[in-house]
Amino acid sequence: MLRRIRNMDKFVPALLLVIVIASIIPEPAQPRGLLSLHTVGDIGITLIFFFYGLKLNLGSLRQDLGNWHLHILVQGAVFILFPLLVYPFYKVFHEGPFSLLWLGAFFLAALPSTVSSSVVMVSIARGNIPGAIFNASVSSMAGIFLTPMWMGLVGSYGSAGASEFGPVVLKLILQVLVPVLVGLSLNRYFGRWAQRRMRFLRLFDQSIILLTVYLCFAESFMNNLFSGTGVPEIIIMVLLSGILFFIVFGIVYFIAGRLHFSREDKITAVFSGSKKSLIHGTVMAAIIFKDMGGVGVILLPLMVYHALQLVLSGIIANKFAVTAK
Repeated sequence: MLRRIRNMDKFVPALLLVIVIASIIPEPAQPRGLLSLHTVGDIGITLIFFFYGLKLNLGSLRQDLGNWHLHILVQGAVFILFPLLVYPFYKVFHEGPFSLLWLGAFFLAALPSTVSSSVVMVSIARGNIPGAIFNASVSSMAGIFLTPMWMGLVGSYGSAGASEFGPVVLKLILQVLVPVLVGLSLNRYFGRWAQRRMRFLRLFDQSIILLTVYLCFAESFMNNLFSGTGVPEIIIMVLLSGILFFIVFGIVYFIAGRLHFSREDKITAVFSGSKKSLIHGTVMAAIIFKDMGGVGVILLPLMVYHALQLVLSGIIANKFAVTAK
């Protein structure tokens, strides 16, 4: 388990390195026919979700199906609490030189929860693992519809080159939901094969994410969209991300306590309800904002939050593990 944390820790420097490379050599990100990096990225994203479905065991999902108090709290935190906390600030600050960053902040708030890191942290903290798996899976599927819906409500569609709601959802269904369902249908035949190759599949996932991040940031660098973003802005994003994380974590922890959750369910609620998915973020941003030219800027708040949630969750999960002994 500690090895998996170290692997996630290594992924954050890799993200930073890819962004540096994109700033120095952005030209390969330009579309060049069928064999472009964009085509490779699209195929890779489809395979990520196919393999996710292939690894997904319906038996593990059914174990915690009836724990609806937990599921409502987690999904409510991910898709309602997060957006409601960020929305007032977005409406105040979204116009001006940092409009894309504020759009990225609200996009972060509207995203589904993570899959792997939530389950890992819940496992370390000795929480309800089946509940974490169930909520991660439900969140991933619900995000295909709820994330575009939230972005549509703030006027992202039909303006500044953003795609329309219908085509966005359709493309997400084809690129995310369909591959998951195909993989899930083949789980009984190839599920064990996928489980034995978890390390390879994790490296594959991370490689495709890094490629997608490179493409998004390279395009933003070529359009000179980071000219107004410096160290002070990054520091502010880190501070705001930390505040957002602890507010959501604290609210979910308080509600779980008021509802008299077991220790295991409380752990699952706080870790699953406070996470945001980088995989879904990179995929959805590339689809929703594909014609805006500033996807890299929009992804920046998510990058910051992703790194911070890994560090903070790792520390807190180990604290929970110590108190359980």
